[in-house]
Amino acid sequence: MTKNSTIEQQSAPLEGSQLLVAGLLLAISNFIVVLDMTIANVSVPHIAGGLAVSPNEGTYVITSYAVAEAISVPLTGWIAARFGNVKAFCVSMMLFGIFSALCGLASSIGFLVFARICQGLAGGPLMPLSQTLLMRAFPPAKQGVALALWSMTTLIAPILGPIVGGYICDNWGWQYIFYINIPIALVCGFVAFSLLKRFESKIIKAKIDYIGMALLVGWVAPLQYVLDEGKTLDWFSSPTIVVLSIIAAVLFCAFLIWELTAEHPIVDLRIFRHRGFTAATTTISFAFGAFFGTVVLVPLWLQSYMGYNATWSGIVGASIGVLAVVAAPFAAMMSQKFDPRKLVFFGVSWLGIWTYFRAFGTTDMTAWQVAWPMLVQGLGMPFFFIPLTSLALGSVDEGEDASAAGLMSFLRTLAGAFATSIVTTSWENKTTEFRSDLTANSIQPEQFGQLLGNSTQETSTAMLDSIIQSQAVMMATNHVIMVASFTFIFAAVIIWLAPKPTRKVEMGGGH
Repeated sequence: MTKNSTIEQQSAPLEGSQLLVAGLLLAISNFIVVLDMTIANVSVPHIAGGLAVSPNEGTYVITSYAVAEAISVPLTGWIAARFGNVKAFCVSMMLFGIFSALCGLASSIGFLVFARICQGLAGGPLMPLSQTLLMRAFPPAKQGVALALWSMTTLIAPILGPIVGGYICDNWGWQYIFYINIPIALVCGFVAFSLLKRFESKIIKAKIDYIGMALLVGWVAPLQYVLDEGKTLDWFSSPTIVVLSIIAAVLFCAFLIWELTAEHPIVDLRIFRHRGFTAATTTISFAFGAFFGTVVLVPLWLQSYMGYNATWSGIVGASIGVLAVVAAPFAAMMSQKFDPRKLVFFGVSWLGIWTYFRAFGTTDMTAWQVAWPMLVQGLGMPFFFIPLTSLALGSVDEGEDASAAGLMSFLRTLAGAFATSIVTTSWENKTTEFRSDLTANSIQPEQFGQLLGNSTQETSTAMLDSIIQSQAVMMATNHVIMVASFTFIFAAVIIWLAPKPTRKVEMGGGH
């Protein structure tokens, strides 16, 4: 009796202030990891200037982190089983802080890239582990609220990244985009261990799948390079892109075959046997890709052609998260009472409808005219992400939660990388195409000069060229946003391929 009582006490959910502190720490830990995906985007010019390298070399600060994180995220299930989820989380959190400090102290681009790789490797497992630990620490009645809190950090962090990064670089220096992680990581690591150590999962001495790990690195690394550098190298006209694409495709096929047949796979792809999980991850991949692509596009458009600085473009873009935060608790409660497929369909469709509404922008739009449709659109975000995560994890067997959460995070990260490359490339290509069409059908500079009055040839030509370019960019922006809206609708329909889940998300079991 005493032994059983002790076991029950050790595994009982947290209560009161401990529950609040644990929830905030786990949500914040996920927030800073996701934030670091985009916080460096607006910082590349500052970093390149500070380290005396070209802007193209500076982008490796982003690429290196993304590659390392994409590689480590799907390893979460194996890491949690091998070392215990609490120890894995706390050690990863501490390492994330240490490598963030090394990033800030870097005096060369080579060392900075190395530190960013280490930072990404440490940060990758924190996303799924913070999610699983949240669900273990919260009682079943409050797990929906915990999931809502975690989900909002995942969606809002990429939006706030450019705002925070731009402000810090303009006022403090680029090093501080990394330094701000240090106190957060140290506090989260120490406090989380003291609060959560009783939720430690059973350690399984699983063999290390060295071949699977090598194949994972082998196809993710060249694929990420292709996505990041394809536009610069003119895609498949470059032998480098062709060779790396072939390598990525071949090693990806080998990875699938090996992981599906290995006795102890480092990534448990067998989870895809669950139709609900497969449908949910497909939906989240397309929907998050469309969401993240527009998040990347809007600041580029506002800063490059609408005259906004980094801070104000970020503020306008962040409007999408306001109603999302307000609606999150309601979405969490509804996800416990209603069929999650209906909520996901509503949330993703809502995002698609309002994205379509945004696809009719003009060059004379005010900040409010840009922001208010995004504000309303954000209402659908929690109804998309919260029940979708619950549906995916509720579709797998108990004990597969850590691996499932890791795969979801990996596919979401990969979808964001694909979307960024596709959106930026399409935007530039469509701008060129629309500019060519507008130029062919526009009046001549001489005629334009006559309309202006006493304008010189050079002045009228420059003004006409500026107008054509601005309109071409606006048309290209509308085109990309329109495609994103249809992608949302497609993702909304996909969710109906999932069966109704047979269990609630209760992640208290071992992993």
